[in-house]
Amino acid sequence: MTSGTKAEPRMNANETTPSGERPAAEVPEPGLTKGTWIGVVVIAAIVALVVLFGIAARRRSESTLETDTKAASIPSVNVIHPVSSVLSSGLALPGNTQAYVDTPIYARTSGYLKSWHFDIGAHVRKGQLMAVIETPELDEQLQVTQADLKSAEANLNLANTTSARYQNLLTTNSVSKQETDVAVSDAAAKKAAVDASTAAVRRLQQLQSFEKIYAPFDGIVTARNVDIGALIQAGENTTPKELFHLAAIQQIRVFVSVPEAYSTSIKQGGKATLTLDEYPGREFEGSVARNSNAIDSATRTLNVEVDVDNPKGELLPGAYVFVHFKVPERTSNLMIPSNTLLFRAQGLQVGVVRDGRVQLVPVTISKDLGANVEIASGLTPNDAVVLDPSDSLASGQEVQVKSRDNENAKQMQKKAGAQ
Repeated sequence: MTSGTKAEPRMNANETTPSGERPAAEVPEPGLTKGTWIGVVVIAAIVALVVLFGIAARRRSESTLETDTKAASIPSVNVIHPVSSVLSSGLALPGNTQAYVDTPIYARTSGYLKSWHFDIGAHVRKGQLMAVIETPELDEQLQVTQADLKSAEANLNLANTTSARYQNLLTTNSVSKQETDVAVSDAAAKKAAVDASTAAVRRLQQLQSFEKIYAPFDGIVTARNVDIGALIQAGENTTPKELFHLAAIQQIRVFVSVPEAYSTSIKQGGKATLTLDEYPGREFEGSVARNSNAIDSATRTLNVEVDVDNPKGELLPGAYVFVHFKVPERTSNLMIPSNTLLFRAQGLQVGVVRDGRVQLVPVTISKDLGANVEIASGLTPNDAVVLDPSDSLASGQEVQVKSRDNENAKQMQKKAGAQ
């Protein structure tokens, strides 16, 4: 309002104008209503809640990530508990049959094969003629030697007569002592020549007897490597050629490799049975004849021989058989898989999980069964042994057990009982 303007008097709403009319109501000044303020507050509260929930979710995510990262840094392991190895009373092992006597037959004299009388598969008796060798050169040598022997005998007779005469004449001093000694010595020399000729004849006669080849024992011919007219060479400077191969199968040998765990249970004279695929449902009785009395360092087995009577020739040499032994059932040491062992500079160790941490425990093996080993000391049945331990596994390291391989333990125990 300016200074030249007079202020108009303000009238109340109840007052009337001079014309008798009431003035109009004053228009309120513009501003935020109460509802608008409430809406603003609600929106602000929602925004605040969203921010708070976002912060909380971020913190939970960070906490979860930290927990997961920490858990991921702890290696997971599979464990197994040692089981008792029960040695079964029934033991079945593979073996190979062999003829009780298996002999190659060679010629002792040189010549040409004149005839043979037995082929492969033939059963022969001891002393039967198997082949004849023609030796014309040897026959000629024998005739010459026999002639030399007759000549030496004639010279010996003359020398003996001369020696006797000189000795008689010496009694009457008709000859000198020197002449008599010469005659006696000549007779002795002629006697030695006869002996040498006799030995030469006897040697050639022996070689001539080898012209005929006889069976050295009862058996079956498993090979014939010559035919009529073949050159036969025998001697020190030649490689001998096998004429026949003879096998005695009236009794069969079976050699079996027995694991070291059962070596003390196989006794000489004990019974064993043989089974073959070609004779299903049938068993052949045998007995333990002998063993090597030594463990093979390469295979950790004992070589055992089982003899089986074979009068009908049903078992053939070279056959694959299973030999069944009866051994006493007993419980041995604890058994664990071979893939639990750690080979360190400190010696043989295994990892055992105790209170969430690994402890490297030294162990001693009593028997190595291949996939499994028997432990003589160092473990208890309640120990959780780490399967497939890493090379970096250290004592005191924190681990988490991923699974307990109970199924593997059952299979291991089952295999232990079957071995």
